[in-house]
Amino acid sequence: MHHALVRLAILVLALALPGLARAQAAPPPGFDDFVASVMDRFEVPGLSVAIVKDGQVVMAKGYGLRKLGSSAPVDAETLFGIASNTKVFTATALGILVEEGKLDWDAPVIRYLPDFQMYDAWVTRQITVRDLLVHRSGLGLGAGDLMFWPPTTFTRPELVERLRYIPPATSFRSAYAYDNVLYPVAGEVIAAVSGMSWEDFVETRILRPVGMTGSAVRLSHPDEVPNAAMTHARVEGEVRPVTPYLGDNVNPAGGIFSNAQDMARWIMVQIDSGRVAGGARVFGASVTRELWKPVTPIQFGNPPAELAPLRHDFQFYALGLGVRDYRGHRMLTHTGGLPGYLSQVAFIPELGLGVVVLTNQESGEAFNSITYEVLDHYMDAPDWDWLEGFAAVKARADAALAAFEANSAAQRDESSTPSLELAGYVGTYRDAWYGDIDVAQEGSGLEIRFSRSPDLIGDMVHWQHDTFLVRWHARELRADAFITFTLTPEGGIDHATMKPASPAVDFSFDFQDLLLRPVVGR
Repeated sequence: MHHALVRLAILVLALALPGLARAQAAPPPGFDDFVASVMDRFEVPGLSVAIVKDGQVVMAKGYGLRKLGSSAPVDAETLFGIASNTKVFTATALGILVEEGKLDWDAPVIRYLPDFQMYDAWVTRQITVRDLLVHRSGLGLGAGDLMFWPPTTFTRPELVERLRYIPPATSFRSAYAYDNVLYPVAGEVIAAVSGMSWEDFVETRILRPVGMTGSAVRLSHPDEVPNAAMTHARVEGEVRPVTPYLGDNVNPAGGIFSNAQDMARWIMVQIDSGRVAGGARVFGASVTRELWKPVTPIQFGNPPAELAPLRHDFQFYALGLGVRDYRGHRMLTHTGGLPGYLSQVAFIPELGLGVVVLTNQESGEAFNSITYEVLDHYMDAPDWDWLEGFAAVKARADAALAAFEANSAAQRDESSTPSLELAGYVGTYRDAWYGDIDVAQEGSGLEIRFSRSPDLIGDMVHWQHDTFLVRWHARELRADAFITFTLTPEGGIDHATMKPASPAVDFSFDFQDLLLRPVVGR
């Protein structure tokens, strides 16, 4: 049903952008129809696109609906959560402070935050401001994200303080592993050096000078904002509205809300090394050089045949941006994801070309199809069917996921029973970095409750032996997990571990990083 609603209600609103020159270059032929096809194929209710070329705006345009079941259209000023596309704003803020002589990229973090600690004392002394941004700290993928995802009661200073309890997954600076939790540390460095909160600094020193007047450094309740896109995702087989992320503690990693009009301005400033219309500077060329400089190498393989043009020769993480080659040109890019919002930013400086896609549904295939269609057009590249290519890869991934889940269920020993009576698993368990997790008996079963995460309450269904499947009451989390109890020789519980029940669970649910030990005397 929502397919038809989207097709009938797609409204393409090409709005003139005040204060921005309009480029003469046109978007790809038949672009509106292409976007409509992408939205239909990947079930995206609404999205917006910004394209810039040679210092001008080609387009900033909205498509589709802000919310399923509503007739309100997306336009160039509709706000979306840009999630991790916020990271380059944090890096830029640090760059401004470096430019002003208040900060050094390669100074240790403890120079500015004396109480800051990592798990290893040597790493604490060595980790620099630059290291906070480039995913080489030794932390594992998404480590510590459960302190903010889904929304928690942890404050930003608490996030920073608890990093010292997260063991590393690799040695320092030896491997790339994407993290979010070090960006709040960068936000605290900004506050310590500037005397302003991350939010105030980014708003006054970046958003306003760039002219991003419609953007916000936080938007805890998008449903209360007149022109904000609402969040959607596929939940148990159907795309439907989902609860937006309502936390502010990790804003430096993903808190900005923006729109096509403002993101067009932002990309032009990035491409033009910090200059805005009229020649004034928000930051200097030295900041741009640092932001774009490759730092952490990222391992990669060849793309599937359906996406052959994505083959590349290098890939790095810079400061809040990824850098790789595309069709022989250096491309700066990043994606962003929050519940119900996915976005992508990509720009090729030497071509003066940039594209932004903001969506209100969790389909990377949608923003990728549109991004590469735009890039290829301005690069005069051979035609490639990106929509069908990404659709084919998605279908194969979906089939592999279904096979994994079927195999997992088939290997389950349904005849096994728990080692203990259910009451034997009841109690409070504590993880060094997260804190307390309670297991209680509810009726004839068990229930688990994370003390600092209001949404993480779920039923524990016996899976096999001393492993239970946790089914969260909030089904839109899409993050069911296994919890396994290990017993002492005397038959008590020594500890419990968890892990996601499916590869489809978002990596920010880092259940596998928890080591839960019973709290004695509680």
